[in-house]
Amino acid sequence: MKKIKSLHKVLIVDDEEVICDTFSRLLIYAGYECQTAANGREALKLLEQQEFSLMLSDINMPVMSGIDLLRKTVEKYGDLAVLMISGVDDRDVAINCLEIGAYGYIIKPVQMNELVINVANALHRRDLEIVNKRYNQQLKELVAARTEELNLAREETIMTLGKAAEFRDNETAQHTIRMSHYCQLLARQSGLPENQCELIRLASPLHDIGKIGISDTILLKPGRLTPEEFVIIQQHSEIGYRILADSKSDSLRLGASIAYTHHEKFDGNGYPRRLKNSDIPIEGRIAAISDVFDALTTNRVYKSAIEVDKALAILKEGRGNHFDPDLLDIFFDNLDEVLRIKKECADPDK
Repeated sequence: MKKIKSLHKVLIVDDEEVICDTFSRLLIYAGYECQTAANGREALKLLEQQEFSLMLSDINMPVMSGIDLLRKTVEKYGDLAVLMISGVDDRDVAINCLEIGAYGYIIKPVQMNELVINVANALHRRDLEIVNKRYNQQLKELVAARTEELNLAREETIMTLGKAAEFRDNETAQHTIRMSHYCQLLARQSGLPENQCELIRLASPLHDIGKIGISDTILLKPGRLTPEEFVIIQQHSEIGYRILADSKSDSLRLGASIAYTHHEKFDGNGYPRRLKNSDIPIEGRIAAISDVFDALTTNRVYKSAIEVDKALAILKEGRGNHFDPDLLDIFFDNLDEVLRIKKECADPDK
């Protein structure tokens, strides 16, 4: 009968040359390719130079013990199956080897069939574990790809909703993109956790979603609003909140908070609830600064943009009354980055 040669290579480590020769002949006869090492240090050199599927290692050896060799190989060569061999039937040592990562513990003297069966079983387990690792990695990559796809879809949906509202009075709707970056910058520089900064970036474009409930005759009026009309347009904050507040999504619920509070003022003279100081959630205080700066420096149907220096002067005048003074200081400390965002996300006609 023609003998089938295995694709697996076995490393035999034992300080007794006769053991290495005997095991090597038995396993070569069984179809495996074999190499030998007299101690752990030699074994590690061979493992660095070649790829082995399985290592048979004695426990009691000079230079480096089999236990130490096992630890190093498990740590560095995760796909290597290791069988430990000992002339002492010690239950504690066997359990220790298995806990470290050995596939089995064989007692000398070893019969040919016992050796070949243990090697075959260990290699079979190794193959299954490699397949399982690859499957888990593929599954992890698939989940990551699907998660990224869902996150992109969520972000695109939020941006689209924000733009839909912004198109009512700003035909380019770049305002929502700039807002998201300004808000993320302020959140990050104020020391908020990164996941909260990301949520604020995602949710801030929804700050004016309530505009969809305001009549065009008021929203697009080129002149000054009457007191009655201003009362109506103020309702967009509450409308936006009511649209988003019952969502199960963290980003949409945060969007509800931003929609509701980005027109509140630090001194309590804002709307719709006249909240004051820290009663205004930080996302609302952040959005207030970002929204006013961008509104001042861009064209709208009812006004023309003003110069950045004049807009910054207006912001400074609002320190402590309209705006959170600490957050406004952070805004000015990061003005170079703010202006970079403004330039990179400028309206197409600029």
